[in-house]
Amino acid sequence: MAASANEEKTYRRFLELFLREMRPPLQEDGPLPMRPLSDFISEDEVEGECLDLTGALSVLRCAVCRCSIDRRAKEVVKLARLVFNTLCEICCVWLKSFPARRRTHPYYETSIHAIKNMRRKMEDRHVVIPDFNSLFNLQDQAFFAVFDGHGGVDAATYAANHLHVNLVRQEMFTQDPGEALRRAFKLTDERFVQKASRETLRCGTTGVVTFLRGRTLHVAWLGDSQVMLVKKGQPVELMKPHKPDREDEKKRIEALGGCVIWFGTWRVNGSLSVSRAIGDSEHKPYICGDADHSVFPLDGLEDYLILACDGFYDTVSPEEAVRVVSDHLQENNGDTAMVAHKLVASARDAGSSDNITVIVVFLRDPRGCLCGKRSAQFHPRFLHAPVRQASPRSHGGHVSHLKQDTHKPINQDRSA
Repeated sequence: MAASANEEKTYRRFLELFLREMRPPLQEDGPLPMRPLSDFISEDEVEGECLDLTGALSVLRCAVCRCSIDRRAKEVVKLARLVFNTLCEICCVWLKSFPARRRTHPYYETSIHAIKNMRRKMEDRHVVIPDFNSLFNLQDQAFFAVFDGHGGVDAATYAANHLHVNLVRQEMFTQDPGEALRRAFKLTDERFVQKASRETLRCGTTGVVTFLRGRTLHVAWLGDSQVMLVKKGQPVELMKPHKPDREDEKKRIEALGGCVIWFGTWRVNGSLSVSRAIGDSEHKPYICGDADHSVFPLDGLEDYLILACDGFYDTVSPEEAVRVVSDHLQENNGDTAMVAHKLVASARDAGSSDNITVIVVFLRDPRGCLCGKRSAQFHPRFLHAPVRQASPRSHGGHVSHLKQDTHKPINQDRSA
C-alpha cells in the first residue's frame, strides 16, 4: 500500500507540474509545446502521431485520433493543439479524482539510457512499452525497440512513432506476430519512403524490435542495431545484423547490380555501411526494407535482454556487457536503475564516438540474475502461461525459428 501511495503522489506531482507548464487551453494563435516534424500527415499516420504527442496515454487513443480532423490530409498543428488540449482536460480530471490503477500483469523492469556522444546530432530513437496491454487493449504483451537513424533523425522518429501501431493493425497479428512484425517493418518503410518523397528527405534508420507475448519472444530487425539475450548468466545469440560484408547480403546486393566496396568499412555502392534499413529511398533496392525475424520460446531461466545500436555493439563484446551488468547488480543489491548508464559508459570508454542507446529489459527478478540460477520470483506470466512452440516455416529465406535448445552462446570473436 505504501508503494501504491508513493506512486500516486508521484503521478499527482507530475500532473500539477505538467498543467502549470502547459497553461491550458492552447489558443488557436498560440505556440505549441513542441514543433511538429511535418505540416501534414496521412490518415494512416494519425494514430501514431497522437500516441507520440500524448506520451502513449491509451485513454486518448480513440478519443483524439479521429475527432474533428479532416479525413484527407491532416493538419498537424491543428491535430497537435487538439491532442494537447484534450490531454490537459484529462489531467485536470485526474487531479480531482485520481483513477484506480490495477495491473493485471507486472511490468517488465527496464533500464534505459541514450547519449549523443561525440556526434553533432542525436539520431537514435527508442520505444519502451512494457504495458502494451493497456495501450492497445491486449493481454500479456510488451514491445521494445531501438532505431538508429543516419542522414537525419526523421526516419528513426517516424519508425518510433508508427511501427508498433502498424504491427497491431496487421490482420495476422493475433495468430502470427512474426509475420505481422515483418509486414509492419515493410509498411513503415513504404510509408516513410512516400513521406520522404513528398518532403525531400534523404535519410534512413536501422531498427531492432523485441515483442514479448506470454512465454514467446519475437525479434525482428533491419540493419545493425541488435539485441542479445542473457540466460543463466551467459550471452545468447538471437540475430545476425545486416552488414554489407555478410556473405548472403553481399550476394543479394550484387545480384541486383550493386557492389560492396571497402571505404573505411564495407559499404553498399561505396556509401552506406548497412545493407537494410527503413528509408534511404535513393539507395533502394540495394538497401532493402525486408526485416528478418526470429522466435524463441522462453522457459523462465532467461535473465534479461540488451537492445542497443551499433554505437554500443561495435565496441562492447557480449561477454563484457554481461560482466558490466553483473558487477552493477552485485554492487547495488539488484537495483537496476543505472544499469543502462553503466553499459553506455563502457561503450564510450571503449572508444565509441557514435550515438549510443541501450535498453535493458529484465525478464525475471534482477536479484535472481546475480547467481544465474532459477529465481522464485520471475514474472508470473513465465510461470503460468503455456509454451507456444513456433511452427518451423520459411518466408523468403529470411526467417529463422529456433527452439530453446538451439540457443547458443555468442562467439567471443566479434570479427566473424
